[in-house]
Amino acid sequence: MISITEWQKIGMGTTGFGIFFILFGVLLYFDSVLLAFGNLLFLTGLSFIIGLRKTFSFFFQRHKLKGTSFFLGGVVIVLLRWPLLGMLLETYGFFNLFKGFFPVAFGFLGNAFNIPFLSSLFRRLQGTSSMV
Repeated sequence: MISITEWQKIGMGTTGFGIFFILFGVLLYFDSVLLAFGNLLFLTGLSFIIGLRKTFSFFFQRHKLKGTSFFLGGVVIVLLRWPLLGMLLETYGFFNLFKGFFPVAFGFLGNAFNIPFLSSLFRRLQGTSSMV
């Protein structure tokens, strides 16, 4: 079994609250205060979960700089009270940052669920790109 430190437990809670506030801010017609608070909690929680050094090295890899700039630029724009534009930039940056992870996730979901329609849909979405 994997042991989880106390800091990682705090990070999981902080990240969960961050996601909650982001979703709640979107539901309340892009409330800039909730979105900004959610963004800050999400990034803080991510730092607690994987550590500051790993967080920094993840975001600032050479091939991920475009996604990082859009994601962090969107966070800054949300903090400057332009929530719709900021969330659009964040979404584009998020998909650029995690585009290598999506085929793995879809492949896992396709194998985990033996529902005929969903497994064929997930296999089609999985594609052939790799994480590296």
